[in-house]
Amino acid sequence: MKLDRVNSLVRLPARPAKAHKGQFGRVLVVGGSLGMVGAPALAAQAALRGGAGLATIATPAPIQQTVAGLCPCATSIPLAASDDDVLAATAVDQFTQACESAKALAVGPGLGVGADRDALITAAISQSVPLVLDAHGLNVLARLDGWRERIACPLVVTPHPGEFARLTGTAVGASAEEREGAAVAFARSATGDQPFVVLLKGAGTVVTDGVRVYINTTGNPGMATGGAGDVLTGLIAAFVAQGIGVFDAACLGAHVHGRAGDLAADAIGHASMTAEDVLAYLPEAVREIAD
Repeated sequence: MKLDRVNSLVRLPARPAKAHKGQFGRVLVVGGSLGMVGAPALAAQAALRGGAGLATIATPAPIQQTVAGLCPCATSIPLAASDDDVLAATAVDQFTQACESAKALAVGPGLGVGADRDALITAAISQSVPLVLDAHGLNVLARLDGWRERIACPLVVTPHPGEFARLTGTAVGASAEEREGAAVAFARSATGDQPFVVLLKGAGTVVTDGVRVYINTTGNPGMATGGAGDVLTGLIAAFVAQGIGVFDAACLGAHVHGRAGDLAADAIGHASMTAEDVLAYLPEAVREIAD
């Protein structure tokens, strides 16, 4: 099958003068665990900086107040869990109910991996709201037998090469051609009728749905820092929540994320950059692609 190479990106439409927050969608971020409270907050902040009207963080009850304090512009939901952060069975019901008001899901940042998370990720891929799955969400997904057959939603997965190998059982080659070929083959492996988009991270991030492919040219080595992927996850979900299709949203997210990193690098260099610096430059990067 011949690939359609994408070289142009969609733009965010101008906002009506009488707009209200409900017009720009709610992103539901699901993540966090003991020792990883910052990840879902970064994703939620990125969702809001990316233009989502609302963001809600669903996170285990023992850390909910801490996570909420890191992102005061988002609301939060405490998922039922024990004091040692093991999710209760009712957490899945809470998640499913929260999906009803969401336009896009960002699941996985800081979530942790364990049998108690398996049911949550199964529920996430089995519902109908467009889903961006990253980080621990991908590692949990790799644990699930037959997950490709369970996908019921438009799905974007955003693995780095290690996560990609766990998902597919195949290591990613170093060359641009090998990276593209591996991502395309993975995108074509989904068995359902919902869009399945693979965003393979790295220098020259590859975005593909198996029919189209986009190679991102923004970004720099300073972005090789903890939390940068969480920002990307929230950003893509924000674009989806505003009505952009999952493939175009993933392409736009990769570009804007890298562009924010380039602006940060111009200001402070590579060595000291953190995910918060990428987040800080998102408004300028988003403004460049907005009408």
